[in-house]
Amino acid sequence: MQLDASQSYDWTMRTTKLYRRFAERSLVEALADSPAVLVHGPRQCGKTTLARMVGDSLGYDYISFDDDVARAAAATDPAGFVAGLSERAILDEIQRVPELFTALKQEIDRRRAPGRFLLTGSSQVLLLPSLSDSLAGRMEVLRLHPLSQSELHGVIPDFLDDLFRGTFPTSATSRLAGDLPARIAAGGYPAALARPTYRRRANWYRNYVDTQLQRDVRDISRISDLDALPRLLGAAASQTARLFNLSDLASPFHLSRPTIGYYVQLLERLFLIDKLPPWHSNRLNRLVKTPKLHLGDTGVGCALLGLSPDALSRERAPLGQMLETFVFQELKRQAVCQEQPLSFCHYRDKDKVEVDIVIERGATAVAGVEVKAAATVTPSDFRGLRKLRKAAGDRFASGVVLYDGEITAGFGDGMFAVPVRSLCEGRGAGLDYFAPGRDQLTL
Repeated sequence: MQLDASQSYDWTMRTTKLYRRFAERSLVEALADSPAVLVHGPRQCGKTTLARMVGDSLGYDYISFDDDVARAAAATDPAGFVAGLSERAILDEIQRVPELFTALKQEIDRRRAPGRFLLTGSSQVLLLPSLSDSLAGRMEVLRLHPLSQSELHGVIPDFLDDLFRGTFPTSATSRLAGDLPARIAAGGYPAALARPTYRRRANWYRNYVDTQLQRDVRDISRISDLDALPRLLGAAASQTARLFNLSDLASPFHLSRPTIGYYVQLLERLFLIDKLPPWHSNRLNRLVKTPKLHLGDTGVGCALLGLSPDALSRERAPLGQMLETFVFQELKRQAVCQEQPLSFCHYRDKDKVEVDIVIERGATAVAGVEVKAAATVTPSDFRGLRKLRKAAGDRFASGVVLYDGEITAGFGDGMFAVPVRSLCEGRGAGLDYFAPGRDQLTL
């Protein structure tokens, strides 16, 4: 059964549970003072649902460029197409019609009013010269991730607040235990989570990679071997949470290293993989300068590698890798709630002492998170965090070892052991308190 864009949205609304998103508040605020707002992120992460839930209550018309007629009309006569739009319009999957960007700029300059255009995109369209040149200074950009654990549980997370305050109250909770591999393998894509079993979710993720990935690549690039991309993503899944090594990724393919490097960039542009840059400090010169590779979502990775929750429970090495990526992506998804922007890095020195995730808040604060797929923590687990503390100096806020245990406790000098469950669920208030009512927005 083939559904058009409007029918597909209605079908999703009927068959998939709707979750309040952290980005809703930022979107409402951006529409109040920006002529155009772009919500971008991977396909099927919830961009259209969020845009229409907000836009429908504010009187926005909706146009999807997955529709062949709309896409052809916009590409043929961009100025005429934009001139015919209503006062407020949602333009879904804008990366499919890059010809529109100049026309949108001209329309905004003709009548500069807040909230005129709500755009969504499934690739990093800001890398397209036509967009960066046309809409600079006229558009706010919001990143939408797949669902976080906090969004799934309907709570405002408090982990990052505690991390930068350097205060984690001593407390006890229950272990995630067998539920942890299940959460990792489930991932965060709403349509996959609507499936009742891991087998059905994994089937959805594999189909997603085979179909959506190849379709979106055609919109942003012309490459010779589309079939290589799903296999390359599978190879990246096996390397997640490890230092990026292009030679290792290229070795199974009969393609040059520069070609594989370009394909990796395409996967980044589609939000399917992330490169986590190394943290550096002028106080410490002996640092490894290689980025880490992370998948954009562990549900995709587990499906591509055939890692069911039971398999993850048995195989400690892939569990450790996937757990680190799971924590990294959860922290990035929770960072949307922060008033100040956060940047993410990793720390590793020439002695192979490392911290899995380093988070910077502006130029004033640095915190570290080490991830451990075990039920206990010992003082030696803080070795990397203590080196980071020394390198960061007065900027160091705190260091945390996240583990699958029960007790939140301090280990001195701003170091804490914190259960993974506390990251996922926290002590936060219900999410309804976080998102402002859309009726507060005046356009």
